[in-house]
Amino acid sequence: MDPSFRRAQRADLPAIIALLHDDVLGASRERSDLAPYEAAFADIDADPRHLLVVGIVDDEVVACLQATVLPCLTHGGRRRAQVEGVRVGARHRGAGIGADLLRWTFAWAQEQGCGVIQLTTDKARPDALRFYESLGFTATHEGMKRPLDR
Repeated sequence: MDPSFRRAQRADLPAIIALLHDDVLGASRERSDLAPYEAAFADIDADPRHLLVVGIVDDEVVACLQATVLPCLTHGGRRRAQVEGVRVGARHRGAGIGADLLRWTFAWAQEQGCGVIQLTTDKARPDALRFYESLGFTATHEGMKRPLDR
């Protein structure tokens, strides 16, 4: 079961949304209305600094993540890559696909001139934290969020 990875296509969107929904936290926050996802996909796909990548096994989308290249003035002006929405389908978890997907993304980020790759993971996901640590990520900062819809 060797996965392949590629930039997502519009036709992959239902499978990607299913992956996002098939998650303890995603089940409560993802929606069934495709319209907002279609608009977001169009924005991501149109911007060369964004990448929505899928992992494919036997012609099936089994994993996804979104990466964004951020130009920064800090650290000597080096670019950084931000990773979001990392998911592997439940049937394929534990098979190394997530690690392969992130290693593929590391190479992509280096090709984009990024000197660091960063992500956040919800504190309610201790298994995810251990997974990211196994790939060399370290918890160096305390992340904060503030909803803007209040």
